Amino acid sequence: MLAGPRALIDHAALRHNLEVARVRAPRSRIWAVIKANAYGHGMEETARALAAADGLAVARVEEAVRLRQAGVAAPLLVLEGALSPDEIGLAFRDRLELAVHQPEQVRLLERAAPGHPLAVWLKVDTGMHRLGVAPAEASAILERLSRCSGVRQPPGLMTHLANADDPADPLSERQCERLLDLAPDWSGPLSIGNSAGILTCAASRTDWVRPGIMLYGASPIAGQSAAELGLRPAMTLTSRFIAVKRLERGDAIGYGGAWVCPEDMPVGVVGVGYGDGYPRHAPSGTPVLVGGRRAPLVGRVSMDMISVDLRGLPDARVGDPVTLWGEGLPVDEIAGWAGTISYELLCHVSARVRMDHLDGGPAPEQVSPSLG
Repeated sequence: MLAGPRALIDHAALRHNLEVARVRAPRSRIWAVIKANAYGHGMEETARALAAADGLAVARVEEAVRLRQAGVAAPLLVLEGALSPDEIGLAFRDRLELAVHQPEQVRLLERAAPGHPLAVWLKVDTGMHRLGVAPAEASAILERLSRCSGVRQPPGLMTHLANADDPADPLSERQCERLLDLAPDWSGPLSIGNSAGILTCAASRTDWVRPGIMLYGASPIAGQSAAELGLRPAMTLTSRFIAVKRLERGDAIGYGGAWVCPEDMPVGVVGVGYGDGYPRHAPSGTPVLVGGRRAPLVGRVSMDMISVDLRGLPDARVGDPVTLWGEGLPVDEIAGWAGTISYELLCHVSARVRMDHLDGGPAPEQVSPSLG
């Protein structure tokens, strides 16, 4: 029996969540976003689990190269594009699709040796104000791309939504309008919707959409749980009790003695901490799950351990499993306690956590279009 933390990755849940995206955007093709090691879920394994997607999207060329080296043959979109002649060479070699978000990237394509033309997506800044060319510059850059022998014609157009997590914010609709206004007669593909856009903004469900966090079973919408959106957690992070102690009233627990026992009580010590990716700033009261029942964290999170109030679980024993987040305990809830977002928790699961992939299982069940 291993006492350390373990992340169980449920491929059936990944496929289910992909199906939710398809139901919500039935006329769109899907780039499944698996950047940042598939949001901490294991990039190569997740790529295979999501083989039914129309393509896979990553942030950087090196991530796409890693997938090709692992034998992944699916279309691969690099969302930050190529940033050097060497990366352009790798893109041609591995037949990657590239986002172009600045004029220098056009120059790299113009100077590249002729080869199999690459599919290119011009990213337009419609309101995110991060990456992307200004709408007023888009026509001139598209003209340059249309003359580039290394670019498959016609290029695509894409943008990224800034506030789609708030369905009441009108910016998402305005961003969609700004992109669509650039190309009333455009014959190339359009890509707008991220996870939140797919779920809340019909105008963003264009030729291609790019779901990310929803594939992993976390909610991209403020005020709505993943379960309410029909999503299932893909990662369940667990560990075990490595000690159960009887402490006395007045005993202070952990570094700084920030939590003091109000009475004689049992306290369990769990083999997980911020060295494994559990959030250091999770406060006392943050729940864990023991045998299907909740118990609150007490004291500070340390590198390798957390402590848990067992007054409601007097039968807990060393070796009992403890769920930190996942099935039965949403990662979004733990992120809320820690003052962060689920993306960060999932991406920060460290390399010393054993990751087990549960492959196979039944095909995704039918998903109702009315979910969410």
